[in-house]
Amino acid sequence: MTTPDPALYRPCVGVMLVNAASHAFVGKRIDNKEGDFWQMPQGGVDEGENPDDAVLRELWEETGAQARHVEVVDRLPRELFYELPDELKGKLWGGKFVGQRQTWYLARFTGGDADIDLEAHEPPEFCEWKWIEPRLLPELIVPFKREVYRTIVEGFAGLV
Repeated sequence: MTTPDPALYRPCVGVMLVNAASHAFVGKRIDNKEGDFWQMPQGGVDEGENPDDAVLRELWEETGAQARHVEVVDRLPRELFYELPDELKGKLWGGKFVGQRQTWYLARFTGGDADIDLEAHEPPEFCEWKWIEPRLLPELIVPFKREVYRTIVEGFAGLV
């Protein structure tokens, strides 16, 4: 398998945030009107930003979880790529990218549910959130990201 050209894919981080019960955080995106899809926190890496810093920033922006409530456990050894479906290409990220290349982290949430605040950052990404068993993650994500989610679940299985 050949690696896609990284320049065509938006640099991104994502985090599988797990609680004391080993359940993963998922949020329902505000902007997805096409179905009942849920995803883990993820987002772009800013120009010049280190992915290790970006993951904590994105986690706070999307969940309100502060760094003091998060223990980063591990990171997958390679970036994961996904391509947008044809109907979305050219519409997202100013049409500059065909998909995303993602660095995925596993983190333990040491706070309580009251420390989750979907409106900590404007505009919010999620309208609802819940904790689920990690094995269910690929079933809840939009179809074009399912293979990435399978890889994440498998990659962190022994650590969750």
